[in-house]
This record gives sequence, C-alpha cells and structure tokens, in this order.
Amino acid sequence: MSAVPNEAPADAILSCQGLGKQFGAVRALSDVSFFARKGEVTAVIGDNGAGKSTLIRCLVGVHRPSEGVIRFDGQDNPFATPDEARKAGIETVHQNLALVDELTVAQNLYLNREIVRGIGPFRFLDRRAMNRGAQVMLERLSINVPAVKQRVRRLSGGQRQAISICRAVGAGAKLVVMDEPTAALGVQETANVETLIRRLKDEHVSVILISHNFDQVRRLADQVWVMRAGRVVASVRAAETSGNELVALVTGAKQ
Repeated sequence: MSAVPNEAPADAILSCQGLGKQFGAVRALSDVSFFARKGEVTAVIGDNGAGKSTLIRCLVGVHRPSEGVIRFDGQDNPFATPDEARKAGIETVHQNLALVDELTVAQNLYLNREIVRGIGPFRFLDRRAMNRGAQVMLERLSINVPAVKQRVRRLSGGQRQAISICRAVGAGAKLVVMDEPTAALGVQETANVETLIRRLKDEHVSVILISHNFDQVRRLADQVWVMRAGRVVASVRAAETSGNELVALVTGAKQ
C-alpha cells in the first residue's frame, strides 16, 4: 500500500521523475518521483528538513533541478521561473500570503493584473470593475469578508488566507500549491480554510497541500506522499491509511 509508483498516471496534472537537487555539497533531493492527479488534493508530509519545500520549489520554478524531468499539463520541463509557472496555471499560496495590507480586498485580488480603462498614456484603474469582479470571485467560493473595499490589514488570519486562495483561483489556476495554510490559525478559522479547500476540489482545481497536521491530511487529501531525507519513501491513498501509519512512515518505523 505504501510503495512509491514508478510512473505517473494518465490523469496526472503535475509529475516529476528522477528529480534531484544539489546545493553545493548538500544533496537536498535524490531521485524523487511524484505526481498530483487532476481534481484531487495531494498532500506532501515529512519532518522538517525532509525535502518537502525544496521539492515544491523545484516544481513551481523557484529552483532549477540538478537532474530529472518535470511534466505539467502535458508539457515537459515547462517553466524556469515562478512567473512562468503562474502563466502556465500554477499558483502558490505561501505562509506569508504575499498580501498588501494597505490595499483593499479587491485590489489584492487583482494585484499585478489590474483592470484599466483609457487609451495610450490616458489610462486609469477601473476600481468599479475590480470591485464587481472581486465580489463575483468571493461569492464563487462562498468567502465572507466585511466588504471588497475593506483594507486587508483589518481582516482576521483566516479571512486573509481565504483572500490569498481566492486570488489564486481568480487568476485561473489549474493547480494551487498551499504551504501549511492553517499553521497559524485557530480552530474555527482552520475549519473555514479546510471548507475552502474542499470547494476548490468541487471546482475541479487541483491542490498540493504541505502540512504537518496528519488529521487534516486525512480529512482533505486523496493521495499522500511521504518524504524523508530528501527522498519520497511512500505514497498512499488517504482513505486507506491511518494517522498512526503516517507517523510510522514519516519517522521510518515503517518502511
């Protein structure tokens, strides 16, 4: 049940094979094979230093792999930078969220893709159109915030996380990568973000979830990949495993 598949299935939206990453004398990844299926939530788990973040950074163009092949939506080695990954349809929701506190909800949702009107040098932001579009985006995912004109700095941690996820989906993402999306949130806000992740799946948006919360992984994920010392050591279907087994795989108590 925990064997690592040799090849990606036909319905994989993102995969890699034989991926390695060297930082000087340090070997961060070794012969990693991995895939995420279309429309599924795929979790990556492991202790600190296991290689989770390095793997994700290679997959989304932050790091250039030392060897191996990455395939996204039918294309081999599709991008060399995060901007290329975003244009291809991969959005990453980082722990720091990358929101601008002094901008409104709508302005954050349209950050770097603002709606403008006018001709030539006589161009200006169409705030009304952005406010309308922001409301549509929020309603699509049933996200509750006081108002699209509210400054982000006034929102709670859970609301800020929801805005960051909504921005990724609003940008047309085929795949959303989330790095510990509920690490700093309370119980109710964590539940709200988990509901939002389920809505992404209902919208047929693929999700890669990095999490240390094994209960959350079993609630949300379809497939779970376990990393240890820069290698993928196991891959299991979430419905067929237990929290105890995941702990054993992460620690090496179970091979």
